[in-house]
Amino acid sequence: MGIVTDKIKDLKERENKIRQMGGEKAIASQKEKGKLTARERLKILFDRGTFREIDMFVTHRCENFGMENVDIPSDGVVTGHGMVEGRPVFAFAQDFTARAGSLGEMHAKKICKVMDLALKAGVPFVGMNDSGGARIQEGVDALSGYGEIFFRNSSCSGVIPQISAIMGPTAGGAVYSPAMTDWVFMVKNSGYMFITGPDVIKAVTGEEITFEDLGGAMAHNEKSGVAQFACENDEDAINQIKKLLSYIPSNNMEDPPIVNTGDSPGRTEKSLDSVIPDNPSQSYDMKDVIHSIVDNGDFFEPYQFYAKNIITGFARMNGRSIGIIANQPNVLAGCLDIDASDKATRFIRFCDAFNIPILTIADVPGYLPGSQQEWGGIIRHGAKLLWCYSEATVPKLLLVTRKDYGGAYIAMSSKHLGADMAFAWPTAEIAVMGAEGASNIIFRKEINGSEDPAGKRVEKIKEYEDLFSNPYRAANRGYIDAVIVPSETRPRLIAALEVMCSKRELRPSKKHGNIPV
Repeated sequence: MGIVTDKIKDLKERENKIRQMGGEKAIASQKEKGKLTARERLKILFDRGTFREIDMFVTHRCENFGMENVDIPSDGVVTGHGMVEGRPVFAFAQDFTARAGSLGEMHAKKICKVMDLALKAGVPFVGMNDSGGARIQEGVDALSGYGEIFFRNSSCSGVIPQISAIMGPTAGGAVYSPAMTDWVFMVKNSGYMFITGPDVIKAVTGEEITFEDLGGAMAHNEKSGVAQFACENDEDAINQIKKLLSYIPSNNMEDPPIVNTGDSPGRTEKSLDSVIPDNPSQSYDMKDVIHSIVDNGDFFEPYQFYAKNIITGFARMNGRSIGIIANQPNVLAGCLDIDASDKATRFIRFCDAFNIPILTIADVPGYLPGSQQEWGGIIRHGAKLLWCYSEATVPKLLLVTRKDYGGAYIAMSSKHLGADMAFAWPTAEIAVMGAEGASNIIFRKEINGSEDPAGKRVEKIKEYEDLFSNPYRAANRGYIDAVIVPSETRPRLIAALEVMCSKRELRPSKKHGNIPV
């Protein structure tokens, strides 16, 4: 009995020593930067008392440059599993207090182990990144570790949700793993991502730039689109991760959780009958429409700061998770461009991979014109949107609120790309182009040859509007299933969602398509 007691005491002492991480001084330095420790982050993520650590006693095997005498608690990363709002999740948190959370052979093996377990178990995987980068003393073993992680990111993609939180420096090869995951959360003023840092850039190009401007949270949320969420601090990031997890299933074989939101599926919204301005050139905020039709007005929006001319996000309708993609008339008139196409494409693919129905709300005058768009590859990027809507087999609903012109009409989840049910408000204008532009082409000779060209132009524009600038020609062809009263949008969409939630659709067998990336 005494021997067992001694062994247990020894175990507890070893555990307590490791839980001290890099020591009081290193922890104090972490706190001064406004950052939580790795173990504090995991404590906030997981339900109280549910976190179970794996590989606490793993240590590095490096014997170069005196490393055989260096102790790195848990080799700089804490890994394990627990429950998040009652659902299992695997996670790792890099420990910057322990040798700057540098990644070496065993550090990577720990991460790979929990990734493998998450894939086997079919549960989400969360990574909290805070690392000085590769452990240079370990040489190619560190590079090997990154490669092993990247391979697993690819293997897990579309099978389990992968979420990254950037809570400290993430540079060089370390940035690619977060970029390969589904969602990237960045903490303002402490999380950074870049291939080469400010010092290297200055040495090579002479350009002077700060860490924040180069690779901070807002740089990647506004400019690059690498990150989807900008968070105020570590706790805010973790709480947003929890909210995201509440909308999505644990794996690709499950449906998203159904939540009783208490919002009546039969609720109508009278304000929607007057949300569209009388002047077709006047804008309005599409988010007003979204908040009016979803459960309790609750809309969770990634990419808030990137390609604002299109909106993406998660909501619930009658308790069911749904992904929403909508043009934003307030920004660039809701035109599609390169960044908007990429943003929507990635969101569609995530929803389709994880059985989340898609609602598209269209008010789009077309693709953004200009040489920079053409040279930047708008054809290729726009083709991704067509591709991904066509490829998606989840229930797809379409609502046309106003303009829906030309190729953009096709691209925004039209019937021709497989929309299951398409609805339009009476204010919808579904045509090849706007009435004024179309009339100038079709009736050019009549207008120019008239004694009153201005009056004739007005007359012909009205003629075209009566024929095409409405939803009824499309409804005549069956391209729109129903023209609905705007205030009745919510119950109509919910009824369609409920009846289509059991949708099954088979596609030709193939390894994979060749998407125009």
